[in-house]
Amino acid sequence: MTARKPHGLGWETWIDRQIREATERGEFDDLPGAGEPIPDLGGPTDENWWVKRKLRSEGLSYTPPSLALRKEAQDALDAALGARTEAEARQIIEHINGLIREANRTGIAGPPLVLVPYDVERVAAQWRERHPVRPAREAGS
Repeated sequence: MTARKPHGLGWETWIDRQIREATERGEFDDLPGAGEPIPDLGGPTDENWWVKRKLRSEGLSYTPPSLALRKEAQDALDAALGARTEAEARQIIEHINGLIREANRTGIAGPPLVLVPYDVERVAAQWRERHPVRPAREAGS
C-alpha cells in the first residue's frame, strides 16, 4: 500500500485503486464474517451500541447504581413483608432507608433516583396484615 497519496490523483481514485489492488492480491479473501450480513445494520441507532455489544460479547452486564438501588429497595420491601418477625421487617426497612438517604444526600450515578425512604410504620402495618397473630393453643389440647 502506498504511504502517501500521489500528487494530482483524487482521493477517491487513489482509495479505489488501493482497494482494487488489494482485492486482486486476495487480501480480502477469507475475512471473518465474509458473506454474512452486518449485525444490527438496520437496528435502532444508539450512541452506546459498541459498549453494549462489547459487554454482551464478554458476557458482562452493568446496571447503573441508581437502578441497582431501586431494585434493592423493592427487594428489601418484599423481604420485609415476608420476614419472620415484625422486628426483622423493621430492621430490613431501616437498613434500606439508610442506603436511600445516603444516595439522596450524596448523589448516585445513573438515571435520576426518585426514591424516598419507606415509612417504617406503614410497612410494619402491612407486615402485621400478612402475619395475623394466631391464638395460642389451650394447654392440654
